[in-house]
Amino acid sequence: MPSPLRTVIIGFGLVGRVFHAPLIRHTHGMTLGGVVSSRPDDVHAELPDIEVYPAAEQALGDPTVDLIVIATPNDTHADLAVAALEAGKHVVIDKPVALDGEELERITACARHHDRVFSVFQNRRWDADFLTLKALLDTDRLGSVTRCHMHFDRFRPEVRDRWRERPGPGSGAWYDLGAHLADQALTLFGTPQAVYSDLATLRPGGGAVDYFHVLLRYDHHRVVLSSHALSACNSLRYAVDGTRASYIKHGIDTQEQTLRDGGTPGQPGWGEDPVRGVLYQGETGEQESINNARGDYRAYYDNLVAHLNGEADLAVTPEQALEVMRVIDAAHESSASGREVSLD
Repeated sequence: MPSPLRTVIIGFGLVGRVFHAPLIRHTHGMTLGGVVSSRPDDVHAELPDIEVYPAAEQALGDPTVDLIVIATPNDTHADLAVAALEAGKHVVIDKPVALDGEELERITACARHHDRVFSVFQNRRWDADFLTLKALLDTDRLGSVTRCHMHFDRFRPEVRDRWRERPGPGSGAWYDLGAHLADQALTLFGTPQAVYSDLATLRPGGGAVDYFHVLLRYDHHRVVLSSHALSACNSLRYAVDGTRASYIKHGIDTQEQTLRDGGTPGQPGWGEDPVRGVLYQGETGEQESINNARGDYRAYYDNLVAHLNGEADLAVTPEQALEVMRVIDAAHESSASGREVSLD
């Protein structure tokens, strides 16, 4: 059997601590070999036996490290990724992969030049609700889709003092939640013809985008990506209309909350979403409660291990990341100009 993929996480904030560390430690074929952090006491409080590198350079210079996972603020992703690839490491970058398409192309060129793999952690492809919707579309339960609303709303009236909510490169909900929704939309429907968007800061005292309404225009259907940080009724997830039926789903996948609560990937109930969606038949008006698929974020890392062992195609590819980044860039341009931006 191949040796476990020795992995180091750069950054031990929310994303590195809550998502990547437990998922890596509970994925067959991987081992968490260390964390890069300036706060070793914080790391050892969670992971007492893990090696802590005080700087990225030391981890990149360690010949025993196979994979670097970048879980740092968004404006640092590109430089860290290029340094890791030049050091001969495979790289996973938390979404969004970069600040814009130019940065992403620099990462892609570097990975190609050094014959290394890089991928983006798009874990919400393995949300229970998304897998359920994808299965409904794959089996043509709705007919041809004409309209799809994808929501990621929250109620967070207080602006917290953290980089995601302060003004600056890579901050705000469009980079954060929008990257998830854009990836899900493109996974289901491919790249749109054009993007029209409204990005705004609506919370009192807010400094970064906390509201977005992004319209993706396709030939025969429309997809709306939506998020608002002041939505007290924030349970709507998907509303999809087809020529045969409509599907409404409320509630969010449970894996993030399980991890935040200190749960373990794979524990009983892991990835189960108890809130069923409803399929509404257009001709008869009949309603059908739809069982959710089981989600599992470990599938992202399972695929990466299999790919590096030559056993599977990469699930989240640089080419897919580039298409998502084109949508992210186009939404910024559209919101600033007030005009639709073509992606042809």
